[in-house]
Amino acid sequence: MIDEFSARCGDLLTGSYDCVDRIVLNAYYPLGHNPGGFRTWWRRLHGGSDELLDNTRLMRMAGRFSRRVRAWAGANHVPVIDCSRGERKHRIAEDYLATNTVTTGVFLILVAKAAASVWDVRRSSAGTIVNIAKKQAYVNHYSFHIMDPQWGHLTITMSGHPPFGAQVILNGHEYVACQAQAAGLGFTKEGNCFTAVADPHALAQVADALSQHAAIGHLSQACDRWIYTACLCFGLEGDEQARSGFRYNYSIYQVEYSRNVLFRVGGQMDRVFNAVVDRTRSRLDVPMLRTLFGAKKRPGAHGTADLSPRLAVMIEKPRWDLTLFKVHFGLLTLKGYTKGEHVLRFEAITHNTKQLGVGRTIERFPDIVARLAGMVERFTTALDCVDIGFLPDTTLDELPRPSQIGRTRVGGIDLNSPRIRATLSAVLALAAAPTGFTVADVTAKVHAMTGQTDADYTTRQAAYDLRKLRGKDLVVKPGRSRRYQLPPEAARTLAALLTLREQVISPILAGVRSPRPGRKPAHWTRIDRDYETLRIDMQTLFHDLGIATCAGAA
Repeated sequence: MIDEFSARCGDLLTGSYDCVDRIVLNAYYPLGHNPGGFRTWWRRLHGGSDELLDNTRLMRMAGRFSRRVRAWAGANHVPVIDCSRGERKHRIAEDYLATNTVTTGVFLILVAKAAASVWDVRRSSAGTIVNIAKKQAYVNHYSFHIMDPQWGHLTITMSGHPPFGAQVILNGHEYVACQAQAAGLGFTKEGNCFTAVADPHALAQVADALSQHAAIGHLSQACDRWIYTACLCFGLEGDEQARSGFRYNYSIYQVEYSRNVLFRVGGQMDRVFNAVVDRTRSRLDVPMLRTLFGAKKRPGAHGTADLSPRLAVMIEKPRWDLTLFKVHFGLLTLKGYTKGEHVLRFEAITHNTKQLGVGRTIERFPDIVARLAGMVERFTTALDCVDIGFLPDTTLDELPRPSQIGRTRVGGIDLNSPRIRATLSAVLALAAAPTGFTVADVTAKVHAMTGQTDADYTTRQAAYDLRKLRGKDLVVKPGRSRRYQLPPEAARTLAALLTLREQVISPILAGVRSPRPGRKPAHWTRIDRDYETLRIDMQTLFHDLGIATCAGAA
């Protein structure tokens, strides 16, 4: 899939590929998550009786889980590490993999406390169960780090308390690496990114497999292959699992999807991306733009030392500038950043798949991936459209004229109105919104960008301004939806209009009125030189046209 940004940079690229990154699945036993179901499961496990169902025996089950894990790990020489609060457990696993050779199966177990739902059983003085209720408690969770032949490094984190809720964490790049290696494709991989690929088109085809319907089976098989025999077995032995009918269902909780653009030359990638960031961050009202510093130069083909943010702060001389371009929309995040020496990555993240509105069961995985792919497509297209504006010849003449929406006549657009400019800026800032935007979103964005309150700019005013934009086809409202979208061509037009008004006309007029500017900047950028050249040339042009550059000029 080629977006407008990749098409514009086509001559600088060796290829691109889309890939599912981090995948987090919730594993749950449906019967164990309501009081009646949990009691039924307990009876199955204990011969039809619930006489032994109490808090003491539930705690004993958790204790037995812990003892079995540590005994098995000691017998099989698998390290068990107790983690304190705030430790980055995935970093511990990565460091272990970097210094140890592991084989298929569990190679590391990390233990840490985390919040989980546990059952609280209350009995009367006569010993009768009067209530079974859920409560939140901080209990031990066991992260089983596993080397899988098809998925590489995967993690299953399980609570030691029944009903043994778990999360399965996989990475699509690990899966693609295993499949590409089996197919004989040459590549260099750093972390969760392919930094050099012998055949980008063939790798893209392998990566596309995770977007197909068959990926449901691959995910289910990977989970079932390990969760019962390598994790749940410490809480319930095989015969106990069978006797009680304990089987997990899986739902998709988090997914990351990335588009990786491979540049021939790292320096060209830096120039392209930095130019995009400089021009679009203000237009999209990007709230987060940060640079992480490392040590002397961008990593080469043979890789470099670890450059985590924690280490990066400690190193005095920067190795390279990593610019992170991030936009949040509720529980959805869009990011753009450089990865390695030649890779520019655009990423869409759903922190909770519920917000996508397509369902959360594992059978919906292809639909979730399709939504994220669409988000990346719109994000890259919006970046390109906002970055490179275009103004049709008749636009400035047509904007002030009234327009028609159905039978309703609406006014034109006056660029000299601060309110209209604020609305245009807010709409442009919402161009990358994955699901479009509402009147309330525009109102809130205007308030955030201008500091105005509800008394200064109301929802009714925003709705009227959006009708004006609809009349000029600068925003669209599909069907009977209450959400608006900014078409790519309209984004280019709005970017050109605002840039022309705020960064061309106003600065030039201000510069022309000041024939003797103050102290020149110590470091001239290309834009500084452009403004200075225009200032001098415009003074000559105004003189020839007979326009005074300041009040009272003769």
